[in-house]
Amino acid sequence: MKVNYIKAFIKTNIGAAVCNMLMAYVAFMLCRVAFFVVNYSTFAPYMSWKLAGQMLHGALVFDTSALLYINSAYLVLTLLPLHWKEKGVFHCLTKWFYVIPNAVGVLANLIDAVYFQYTGRRTTMTVFSEFGNENNLVGIFGIELLRHWYLALLFIVMVVLMWKLFRKPGRPQNLVGYYVSQAVSLLVLAPLSIIGIRGSATAGTRPITISNANQYVNRAVETSVVLNTPFSIIRTIGKEIFVTPNYMSDEDMVQIYNPVHRLEPADTCNRGKNVVVLIVESLGKEYIGCFNGGKGYTPFIDSLASQSLTFTYSFANGRKSMDAMPSILSAIPMFVEPFFLTPASLNDIKGLPSYLSPYGYNSAFFHGGHNISMGFSAFAHAIGYDRYFGLDEYEQDDKYGGYDDFDGKWAIWDEPFLQFTADRIAEMSTPFVATVFTATSHHPYKIPHEYEDTYVVEDGLEISRCIRYTDMSLRRFFESASREPWYENTVFVIVADHTNQHRLPQYATDLGLFSVPIIFFTPDGSLRPQLRNDVIVQQTDITPTLLGFLGYDVQYVGFGCDIIGCNPAETWAVNWNNGIYQFMQGDYMIQFDGEKVIAVYNFKTDTLLSCNLLGSVDVSAMEMYLKAVIQQYMQRMNSNNLVIRN
Repeated sequence: MKVNYIKAFIKTNIGAAVCNMLMAYVAFMLCRVAFFVVNYSTFAPYMSWKLAGQMLHGALVFDTSALLYINSAYLVLTLLPLHWKEKGVFHCLTKWFYVIPNAVGVLANLIDAVYFQYTGRRTTMTVFSEFGNENNLVGIFGIELLRHWYLALLFIVMVVLMWKLFRKPGRPQNLVGYYVSQAVSLLVLAPLSIIGIRGSATAGTRPITISNANQYVNRAVETSVVLNTPFSIIRTIGKEIFVTPNYMSDEDMVQIYNPVHRLEPADTCNRGKNVVVLIVESLGKEYIGCFNGGKGYTPFIDSLASQSLTFTYSFANGRKSMDAMPSILSAIPMFVEPFFLTPASLNDIKGLPSYLSPYGYNSAFFHGGHNISMGFSAFAHAIGYDRYFGLDEYEQDDKYGGYDDFDGKWAIWDEPFLQFTADRIAEMSTPFVATVFTATSHHPYKIPHEYEDTYVVEDGLEISRCIRYTDMSLRRFFESASREPWYENTVFVIVADHTNQHRLPQYATDLGLFSVPIIFFTPDGSLRPQLRNDVIVQQTDITPTLLGFLGYDVQYVGFGCDIIGCNPAETWAVNWNNGIYQFMQGDYMIQFDGEKVIAVYNFKTDTLLSCNLLGSVDVSAMEMYLKAVIQQYMQRMNSNNLVIRN
């Protein structure tokens, strides 16, 4: 009899809905398993049964919220108390309302299993703005479909099973019982759905958001396993990105940290030097031999670093190419979302070229992609670059191969485009600011056909051959530049936009994922070559350092330090990592969730971040400093106060 009761329940509308929702839970959990397996090296070394249990608990919370969002129409239609709707056509309609949204959710989760490798987090709503001007996504998805065919097969199997196993209710036999059960089910579903979507039944609590995933994990990067992509996208639709906290009074905030810099240089001997900033795509510090006991893929950069000012502790402020330009050229770090994609991108803003323009500098920005690619040209224009050289300008130069040199996905191959850059710089009057953003060392990790036998994949890292190719391209660029009269009177900066694939465990940590080289090179030796381990350096320090080195009287807003001129104890770095602020100062890194410090590490001795010192080290001063940085940042973003107005 018990089996009959179960069968009878399954044939009811509420029973069918329960079965179908359980199937959706299973589908999302299978996507999570696939996500974990594809990114095994990031998560597995730190996994334990206790952590797995915590993450499973959190996963059910976030899956419940997402599944209630995307199945709301299906549930309402199924439980609507109207007996005349219980016909084949209506049941077919509800089936489509169930299968299509859940299939899209499964697809988003599986795509993120791959995309996570390049962003370090779940996709949010800004992805639609980030790639809004790109026309290469179909080709990239096609390549990834072939490379990860098993994910495509998993998607097909799950969608077919959802279609085949979808439960339809039987015809109601008792109309009184039907109406009572349907009405009661809807009345029960409404409050339960609110609780499920909010993530809590406790009165007065805020609905869960992405940052709540941190309570179920030990490392910020692990939140991506707990979360699901539909939730991350839905919960970021129309949300205010920069929310100003009230950690302290404005007076206390300014006393603790003030991003307004006023340079009053005593040394003017470097005035008139040219500036060349080379932002190298995906050049993680892991790939550079001089930082890893000689093991790397960059013989030229290694040789240049030996003649340069370099740093043991140097970090990116973000994980995407879009994050790099504001950080490097305007001293604006990435908090919450890429600056390009927020309303604050319309704020008044300045950068290295606009600061130096009053002193006779002309400027140019170079990127071999389509001229609207990634919003680079818009930002370059906003911060004062006089000229922009992209794919359009490259095609117009008869000396080069035009579109035949396009890599098929992103941009002109690095070698010809860097030679084109050297030619254009040679035509500029001095002094100048020139910035080039390379592209080849990027997914899908292709290099020109003529080099495929020369540079091969090493250590299982597909990007390794791209790095060797880009290193060769940089060597050729410097060879061309060294023959020009402007070369000796120039300061070069080499910096990565972000990290990429990793093999060594120290580069897979929450901090290692931001570890990039920052190299200052002057051919005339005006910057003494040395490897400094007494400072902490971030991308937002580059513009302040250059302005200080050049010796001009400049007043500006910048969330960074002049590394050459400041007290080493005052240097610091900050990253935004999956809803967590990471702040490095002295020997320690703190992780701050916006309300409290959740972890403390001695990152200099504990390179794997395996020992959380929370409670055993007093980091209250660091916490207050970080709070002042955050409050300054948010206030200035929301009040359009990123420049000094006379």
